[in-house]
Amino acid sequence: MKNAADRGRALVVGMGIAGIATALRLRQAGWEPVLIERAPGRRSSGYFIMLFGAGLASARRLGVLDAIGDRTTQRLPFEVNRAGRRAPGMSPAGLPGKPRMVLRGDVEQALFSALPPDVEIRYSTVPTRITQDDTAAEVTLHDTAADTTVTERFDLVIGTDGMRSTVRGLAFSPDEYLHPLNYMIGATALDHPIDGIAHDQGLSLAEPGRSAWIFPFADHAPGLLFSYRTSDIEVEFTRPAIESIRAAFGPQPPGPLLEQMFTAFEQAPAHLFDSVHQVKMPRWHHGRVVLVGDAAWCLTLYSGMGASSAMAGGELLGTMLERHPDDLPAALRAWETRMRPFITTEQESALMMRTLFTPHDRKEQLLRTAMLRLMNTPLISKAMRNLMAGRGMENKQFDVAAV
Repeated sequence: MKNAADRGRALVVGMGIAGIATALRLRQAGWEPVLIERAPGRRSSGYFIMLFGAGLASARRLGVLDAIGDRTTQRLPFEVNRAGRRAPGMSPAGLPGKPRMVLRGDVEQALFSALPPDVEIRYSTVPTRITQDDTAAEVTLHDTAADTTVTERFDLVIGTDGMRSTVRGLAFSPDEYLHPLNYMIGATALDHPIDGIAHDQGLSLAEPGRSAWIFPFADHAPGLLFSYRTSDIEVEFTRPAIESIRAAFGPQPPGPLLEQMFTAFEQAPAHLFDSVHQVKMPRWHHGRVVLVGDAAWCLTLYSGMGASSAMAGGELLGTMLERHPDDLPAALRAWETRMRPFITTEQESALMMRTLFTPHDRKEQLLRTAMLRLMNTPLISKAMRNLMAGRGMENKQFDVAAV
C-alpha cells in the first residue's frame, strides 16, 4: 500500500516464528497486521533450532539478527551406545552452511521485540469461519477466554498456525495435505545438563528406527530430542509421551545414560511430543488467504530449516506485497513462484537428513555410521560436505534479497 491512509489490513493467525516475522515485515511494508494466537499468552519456551543462511539473511534484513544471538558451541560431539562407548559424532554446526544454534524462544523474542507497539495482538482467539469475495475476506473470530464472537473484514488472511493449521482447514481442506513420515519426536529444553555430560557437549545414540540426542548450547542447558519410527501414529498418543518413548526404545534395558535422558524428559516442565509430517499442497494461496511456514510446507525438524524457511517466507511475502501494492493476486503469485522451488528442494533434502537423525533400519544405520566416519576423516571430510551440498544443502542459502 502506498501510505498509512490506504494500507491493507491483514489477519495473521498464529504467533510462532512465521507469524511474528510475517507481521513484522508486513508492517514494514505499510500494511496493518492484526496478530491472533490460540494460547492465552505468548510462549517463551522452545527446543533447539538451527538457523541456516536463509534464516540468517532474513533475520538480518528484518533487523533482529543481533538480538537472536548465537549459542553455538565449539566442542565436538560424540556418538554413544547404551554401554557408554564413545566415538566422534556429527556436529550440526559443521553442516554445509554452518548453521547457528539457538533456542526457538531466542528467535521469537527477537522478532516480538521488533514489532512496533501499535501492532494489534489478540490472545485466546481462533478463526472459526472464513468467507471471501472480490473486496475482502470475512473472518469470524472466537475469543475463547471471554467466549465471544466477532466477524471482521480483512484484505488478506495469513495462516501461520502450524502443521495442523486451522486456516488451512477452513480455506483449503482439513487434512488431505498432511503426509506422515511414520516417525515421532519428543523434544524439550532442559534446565540443567545431564550428569556426566558437559553443558556444551553434544551426543547422539542412534539405533535402527530410533535415536536420542543432546544438543548443547554455549550459555544454556542443552536441548534433548528423541526420534523414533512407528507403525501406528495414533497409538503413540494414547499414553503419556514418556511411556511411548520408553516403549520405542525397548525391550532392551536402557542403560544409565539413556535412563537419565528419559528421566530428564519426564521431569522437564514442558515438552513437544508429536508425529512427523510434511505438508504438500499444489497451491499455498487461495483468493485472499495464504499460508506461510509449517501451515504451508512443514519441512519437519529433520530438515533443520523450519525457522529459516518461516522467516524467509514471511519476509518475501511482505516484499512481494510491497512490489505489487495494487495487485494482490500478482503479489501472491510472485511470492509462491519464488518460494516453491526452494521448499520443494528442502522437503526432499529432509528425507536424506532424517537418515542422519534416525536411521530407518540396520541398512541405514550402517550407511549413517560410514558417513560419520568419512565426515570425521580430515582428508575427505571436505569432499563429503561438498557431496551433501550437492544433494541440496546449498539451497539453505536461499536469499530473499535476490528476487
